[in-house]
Amino acid sequence: MHTSVKLWQKPSARKVQMIAGWHQWADAGSISSGLPPYLIEQSGAQKIGEIEPSGFYLFQLPGTHHLLRREVTLKEGFVQSMSEHTNEFFYSGDDEKGLLIFLGEEPHIDEENYAQAFFDVVEALNVSRIAIFGGVYGAMPYDRDREVSCSFSLERMRTELDEYAVRFSNYQGGTTIGTFMVDKAKQRGIECLTLHGFVPAYEFGQMGVPAQGIRIENDYKAWYDIMRRINHMFDLGMSLSDLSRQSDELIATIESDLEELARELPQLKIRDYLRALNEEFTERTFMPLDDIWERELGNLFDDPEE
Repeated sequence: MHTSVKLWQKPSARKVQMIAGWHQWADAGSISSGLPPYLIEQSGAQKIGEIEPSGFYLFQLPGTHHLLRREVTLKEGFVQSMSEHTNEFFYSGDDEKGLLIFLGEEPHIDEENYAQAFFDVVEALNVSRIAIFGGVYGAMPYDRDREVSCSFSLERMRTELDEYAVRFSNYQGGTTIGTFMVDKAKQRGIECLTLHGFVPAYEFGQMGVPAQGIRIENDYKAWYDIMRRINHMFDLGMSLSDLSRQSDELIATIESDLEELARELPQLKIRDYLRALNEEFTERTFMPLDDIWERELGNLFDDPEE
């Protein structure tokens, strides 16, 4: 085991699967940093280990100012608290199935050693598959199913993943921590995939009119669409009703905000802009058979005349 790893519990489940997210660059809609802690709370997962931060983080770079520094709280000159870099493993499950949830901060340096520590835990706990979350902003309809981009570590995974209504990424450029980990998983023969949700973002200032853009801090719709895939893929049996409700509320809030902006600044032609986005958008909806049955049965029992 890597010297940076502290692990004080080893799950006994026959099958362990893993979800991972980071405070990172590709974190639109807080898909990577917000969804894992939500799942930790919902599942009652308990902390079972961590990767110690020493050697993986910088204090500062010229010109970055607060970007890398820890945050301190003072009260009349006395240090009340100092933030720490955390990379933590949480677990919930039984003797049959277990879910390992990781939440970390992407390393600034020595990423090779960091990945080794991460995958030493994966192998020690016999994790069969890892799903890594990420998010990117883009101009897309706010009320349609989010597009989900996918990359994966082993060729044998392709046929199965194609059933999850994902777009296999052809991206070229600077890597995310998720794709970096997928490459390291490939080298070690571990099943690992990334799911990057596309989060709606509208920059109206580009239209020549002073106007604040719209970006979603916590995209519950993207969380919901990704978790519908993971719930089925990992056979979690997790209730997603809370996420579904928050998704509906988010869409209603965005719709209200856009209607207000359209009234205040008609010159933006927001309705025409959104109509064009809808016409150009190809929706990929993931709807497994068990979800269809649940929805149809729910509609049946909700209808008092049936």
